[in-house]
Amino acid sequence: MNKADLIDAVSEKTGLGKSQSGAAVESVLDVITEALTKGDSVSLVGFGIFSVSERAGRVGRNPRTGESITIAPSRAPKFKAGKGLKDAVN
Repeated sequence: MNKADLIDAVSEKTGLGKSQSGAAVESVLDVITEALTKGDSVSLVGFGIFSVSERAGRVGRNPRTGESITIAPSRAPKFKAGKGLKDAVN
């Protein structure tokens, strides 16, 4: 399912038009993105938790040359599924 399919499904479930459903989906994604950018987590009870993990800098190796390279620290989004979502999938 891609974003267009998700918008269509939301439109069918809610009875809203596709443009309104598209705006709602975009708004939810924007709010989650903004919260993660600030370093906050977003918890949707029964669904899961969106959070940011900090990755420390480290030294890696170029597999082609064997040369050591420095990998900069970074932040990455992560998602942990909640019990309700896990139960629905299984």
